[in-house]
Amino acid sequence: MPQVTIYDKTGKNVGSLDLKKEVFEVPVKECHLHMAVKRQLNNKRAGTAHTKTRGEVSGGGKKPWRQKGTGRARHGSIRSPIWKGGGTTFGPRMRDYATAMPRKMRRLALREALSAKVKAGQLLVLEKIAMDAISTRTFAAMMKDLKLEGKTLFIVKEIDEIVEKSGRNIPGVRIVKPEGINVYDTLYFDNLVFEKEALKHVEEVLS
Repeated sequence: MPQVTIYDKTGKNVGSLDLKKEVFEVPVKECHLHMAVKRQLNNKRAGTAHTKTRGEVSGGGKKPWRQKGTGRARHGSIRSPIWKGGGTTFGPRMRDYATAMPRKMRRLALREALSAKVKAGQLLVLEKIAMDAISTRTFAAMMKDLKLEGKTLFIVKEIDEIVEKSGRNIPGVRIVKPEGINVYDTLYFDNLVFEKEALKHVEEVLS
């Protein structure tokens, strides 16, 4: 059973916590992670890019000139793709990029991503993230005390306005509730920092 150290916001060791092995000690399969990330990125795509074909461009109902005898090339419409103002050939069309993935497989992929973070030593647990006043400097000092470098995702039980406003101006920092954690963010951020209560909530949902 994997075990992590619990810290306070000054970086002091205040205890340890046993993690559920069915959530944080799962064999990692890259195919599952790839499918989950691809699905998430695809579902973000708007799919609103749209060009008109020659049949959708207005005008061009009349043949520009007669077929023979003019010495010019044959044309049937001024809205042909080779004319200025004509339709577009093989241009983007409005479409839905949404990709389906079974719910059980999505949860499995998240468990695998969390297991990979634990194995890499990139998952940290804090007793509580609390601040008395909005201060980016204080939040940055807390990260320094915890030796957090690079992009960091904080998962808190409840979003506190003081904490959220203190951390949002720091590049590479994001604060979310347990419901907001996903495979892409888990792999994208260099560090995951859980509040103890938020971690328990994730364990209950995924186990």
